[in-house]
Amino acid sequence: MNPRRLALFALSLLLGLATGCGQPQTGAPAAEPRAADPPSAPKPAARPRVVALGDSLTAGYGLDRSEAYPALLQQRIDTAGYGYEVVNAGVSGDTTAGGLSRLEWSLDGDVRVLVVALGGNDGLRGLPPDEMKRNLEEIVTRARSRGIAVLLVGMESPTNMGPDYQRRFRDVFPAVAREQRVAFLPFLLDGVAGRSELNQRDGIHPTAEGARRIADHLWPALEPILQTASR
Repeated sequence: MNPRRLALFALSLLLGLATGCGQPQTGAPAAEPRAADPPSAPKPAARPRVVALGDSLTAGYGLDRSEAYPALLQQRIDTAGYGYEVVNAGVSGDTTAGGLSRLEWSLDGDVRVLVVALGGNDGLRGLPPDEMKRNLEEIVTRARSRGIAVLLVGMESPTNMGPDYQRRFRDVFPAVAREQRVAFLPFLLDGVAGRSELNQRDGIHPTAEGARRIADHLWPALEPILQTASR
């Protein structure tokens, strides 16, 4: 990602959380607000499932549910005729630990593919990268033990955490993908982060157009997995 845009993205994260979320800054940046109630476990459906496990970027914070990137991936899947149902398992404020804690009900039903898009809130809270790595490894391991294909999506941490933390944080994602032998996309917000016209006023969460760009970015990585899973 362009270094200047990454720096702008990190600054937007800090300013957006300080002003948009109304939370004071003490030490590491405050994380985004959690949803009042977690979504109910998805009901069984006839079609096999693609589950998007993530935080507010997946849930579609500030958008209509139909504008979030999982819904847009559903449109592409339907157009391509793959016959999968996309389940939006995004919860605002979730960390990798939170995603792990609700993994079992998130994988309810005939899940064939899991998109893991977590880690942003770990970085905002300054949580240890080693802890994040263990959580992601456990998520991937549990999914693969069920025969579920995994697409792991990376994130970036705020620049105020320092270059060493940034490097350790960034290195977690490709390491997990390599060690677990799963598909990997380096940065969920590539082409969207740091661009004011593609983000809401908080500078953190994508607009409807930003979410469309995310879906466009994810689709080339997801489609080959769907092709393989459909055989």
